[in-house]
Amino acid sequence: MLQLVLPAVEQWDERKQEFVYSKEQTLQLEHSLVSLSKWESKYNKPFLSKQEKTFEETLDYIRCMTITQNVNPDTYNRITRQHINQVNDYIDAPMTATTFSETKTGKRNNEIITSELIYYWMISLNIPFECQKWHLTRLITLIRVCSIKNAPNKRKSTRDVMSQYAALNAANRQRFNSKG
Repeated sequence: MLQLVLPAVEQWDERKQEFVYSKEQTLQLEHSLVSLSKWESKYNKPFLSKQEKTFEETLDYIRCMTITQNVNPDTYNRITRQHINQVNDYIDAPMTATTFSETKTGKRNNEIITSELIYYWMISLNIPFECQKWHLTRLITLIRVCSIKNAPNKRKSTRDVMSQYAALNAANRQRFNSKG
C-alpha cells in the first residue's frame, strides 16, 4: 500500500471571493486488479499498455486506487507531479523477491493484458479472488509462478528419446545377458 500525504493548502475561491483552507490529507492507495478494473471500465482501453496516459487519466487511476473512505473529490486537485512520480514508482515496484529468467523461446509476448484476461488467468489457475486486492505486480508474479509450475514437462527431442532408448536397451541386454 502507498500513502500519499497531501499538505494543507490555502486557496482563493474566485466564485465566493474568499479564502478556502484545506486540511492535510493522507490517501491510502493500492495498485490492484480492482483498481485496474475500475479504470478500464471507465476508459474502455487497457491500462497496462505502452500508450502514454494523459494527466487526467493518471489522476483517475489514482482515484481508482484510493482505498481511503470519504475523500473529498477536490482533494485530487492537490496532487502534484511529485505525487504522480511516487505513484509510478509504486506501480513499477516488484513487490516480491521472485525473479524469472528469459522465456523459453526468448520472445516477449505482445498480448494486450486487460483486467478480464487477468481474471481469466486467476480462474484457470484456481487463484482465489481475495488476491484481486494484492499489488498487481505481485498478483501477476503469482500467476506466472502457477503457470510455470503447472506447465507440462518439456517434450524431449527425437535424438534424446532415441539415445535414452538405446541406453535402456543396452542396460537390459547386460542385465538379462542377452544379445538381442
